Amino acid sequence: MTHEADPLNSPVEPVESGGREDGLILVGWREWITLPDTSSPPIKAKVDTGARSSALHATRIRTGGEGWIRFLLHPHQRRNDDPVEIRAPLVDHRKVRSSSGVSEPRPTVQLTLGLGPYRWPVEVTLTRRDRMGFRMLLGRTALRGRCLVDPGASFLLGQPPGHSTRSDVPPTETPS
Repeated sequence: MTHEADPLNSPVEPVESGGREDGLILVGWREWITLPDTSSPPIKAKVDTGARSSALHATRIRTGGEGWIRFLLHPHQRRNDDPVEIRAPLVDHRKVRSSSGVSEPRPTVQLTLGLGPYRWPVEVTLTRRDRMGFRMLLGRTALRGRCLVDPGASFLLGQPPGHSTRSDVPPTETPS
């Protein structure tokens, strides 16, 4: 019996050296991610081990040909004036239960995820996340076997060039 390679279970491919000795990437509860196969700028993502699947804020979702889907991504929180059109392989339509307990069918696409210097393929459901704090939710399926989450830390893999998280991170108190 032959087994085809499953790209979603492929090893993490570092673009440069780094990471832990056990091969796991240490991430915080929120990290900057990139979608290297698209023209999207970096996106602030919430790392959520309580969510099975990853989700991405998308609008104007439509089929773009056999096996493909097109959608608009709005990568910045609280902004809709910066759409990026993305074309990605359609994997499936899956029923996903939101954090409010409501199930909805969502298109699922395969994208390359960039997390710091690392890249690997992930399956991402497309949905409206206008009212959510993050335009991307990185679920445990994308993290499994690759990442270790420190829930008390943020942006352990740094911030993208030209971006500042100062307005997103509360100032730390200095002792008097």
